[in-house]
Amino acid sequence: MNNTQKGYCYALAAALIWSGFILISRLGGISELGAFDIIAIRYITCSAIVLPLWWFKFRFNLLDVKLISCSIIGGLAYALCTFQGFQLTPASHAAMLLPGLMPLFIIIFSFLINGERHSIEKWLGIVVITLGICMLFWPMLNNPQALSIGHLYLVAGALCWALFSVLIKRWGISPWQATVSLAVITCVIYVPYYVAFLPKKISMTILPDIALQAFYQGFMATIVQVIFYVRAVQIIGPSSMGAMMAIVPLLSGISALFIFNEVATLELISGLILVSLGAWLAHKKWLKMSNSNLNAT
Repeated sequence: MNNTQKGYCYALAAALIWSGFILISRLGGISELGAFDIIAIRYITCSAIVLPLWWFKFRFNLLDVKLISCSIIGGLAYALCTFQGFQLTPASHAAMLLPGLMPLFIIIFSFLINGERHSIEKWLGIVVITLGICMLFWPMLNNPQALSIGHLYLVAGALCWALFSVLIKRWGISPWQATVSLAVITCVIYVPYYVAFLPKKISMTILPDIALQAFYQGFMATIVQVIFYVRAVQIIGPSSMGAMMAIVPLLSGISALFIFNEVATLELISGLILVSLGAWLAHKKWLKMSNSNLNAT
């Protein structure tokens, strides 16, 4: 397996964890926990895990301006937007908007910030992904009440994560640095304000909900997924990673229809299929190269 193929393996693993993240986050959103509680659980748990490792073995300067900037964008701002969205929006909609819009935003940011050029296959894939997103919003043109502020929160969350993805590539931030800074810096900024001013719904009566969110949000989604994600970004680039994430809608969106008994409309199913097709088109060139490499061996 060459380095590029390893990069796509990391990307696939990150995408699978992201699929679970959307389902678990929506589960938290409809539980007794509030969005602010889940954010606190997420970053307190993650910080408790990574802080001792950082202190005793892999220490680096957490006060670096670049790390702080990435943490505010990819940690604090992203969390505040997405977890509000998960409370107000069906999981199938979140499954399409978050990973579906990321490729579009990443393509734009990677071009504007990094000057990255993109192949025709990738642009075609992005166009198809965009059509899939439009399928979700099409029925809302005739029924504006169906469009909630939760949808806008999710769009903003995708924008934040796309900018974070491009910046870590530009600044050469390692997976370990990204993971620790996202957890610790976000925790230091957010938790004191949460304790002092934000509404809290945490109690011992919902301990199973707290434990589930702590495990998935604080370990799987924040540590394991970020390491895989950043490693993939470093190997295959942010635009390819963003396009790869577009397989998440089909995985998590279809699952959400069964798990949460959400309404399966023709527009929603068509949108999920289009977004997934767009991801395949964006990777068509790589697939041909991979097949050639396999045939050569």
